[in-house]
Amino acid sequence: MNIGNEYLKVVIERFKSVKSLGDKTINQLSEEEIHWSYNTESNSIAVIVKHISGNMISRWTEFLTSDGEKENRNRDDEFIDDITSKTELTSVWEKGWKVLIDTLANLNEQDLLKYVHIRGERHLVLEAIERQMAHYAYHVGQMVFIGKLVKDNKWESLSIPKGRSEEFLKQMLEKHKQE
Repeated sequence: MNIGNEYLKVVIERFKSVKSLGDKTINQLSEEEIHWSYNTESNSIAVIVKHISGNMISRWTEFLTSDGEKENRNRDDEFIDDITSKTELTSVWEKGWKVLIDTLANLNEQDLLKYVHIRGERHLVLEAIERQMAHYAYHVGQMVFIGKLVKDNKWESLSIPKGRSEEFLKQMLEKHKQE
């Protein structure tokens, strides 16, 4: 077994899992709800999506050969809520994820121990991947929380619903018994 390639396969699936939580959150929200924020210091889902996508495009474009903070990135602009529709939001969201997944899919085991720079700071590729995983999971968690606040009792759970843990465990054990 090639551990580096296995790691890349697993981490791509983890990123896709995080993306799926964001997808399912966005799908539950209306055009208006994507712009809701708790207060002026808080970000809407539209802003979080712009930020994540901007970060992904900056970090993962020319990943091995240029600094992850590209000169053409305007990070401050990512925090202006000017997304006009859910269709635009989805387009921005998908663009960032495509750059990330395509880049990871083109890495190999030898790349994991190379160095890249983010804002001039040197990171092992392995470390840069983990750094971005934590960053994206953090922001997608914010999106889910905002979705729950906005939808209140109309929110469709993305994990094990309250009071259903035992039932879920039995289903998982039964499912994996057959493997």
